[in-house]
Amino acid sequence: MVPPEVDHRRQFEATCLPFTRMLYAAAVRLTRKPEDASDVVQETLLRAYRTFGGFEAGTNARAWLFKILRTVFLNRDRKERRSSGWLPLDEVEDRLSHPGPLGDFAAGLELDSALRSLPEAFRLALWMVDVEGLTYEEAAEAMECPVGTLRSRLHRARALMIDRLQPRATGPRRRGGESS
Repeated sequence: MVPPEVDHRRQFEATCLPFTRMLYAAAVRLTRKPEDASDVVQETLLRAYRTFGGFEAGTNARAWLFKILRTVFLNRDRKERRSSGWLPLDEVEDRLSHPGPLGDFAAGLELDSALRSLPEAFRLALWMVDVEGLTYEEAAEAMECPVGTLRSRLHRARALMIDRLQPRATGPRRRGGESS
């Protein structure tokens, strides 16, 4: 007979470990640092393991893990924002030494700035659906909101991104039916 703790571990490994690469890729996009991403994934998996007894077999493990990853990242991000208002010099240098043409770098900075200017709920909805490829249902479950709310946030996030990224000379984006 297999001891319960061994069975628990095997079930956890079979259910959650196949998502490790996906979690790491998402964490790298969020943190921008491989070492921080590793820490976020490690804490995500640790929290998932600790609470795995409450996980319902047959439910969406991917969305469940993203919910935990989101919480871990947001907690770390809030803690870092409170503790430091300055970027370390090596991080500034890393951001400024972006490979590729200067135009790509400037576009990347503009995109990053636009993303960071979005309200947190909008930014997360956009990230989960458009970057990570979660379904609306998976993202809604991870964000603990109804699918309709997620769709609304996603629509508004996309509209805000368009407004922020279009050339300044054209002014704000016009909604249908409006005339100049």
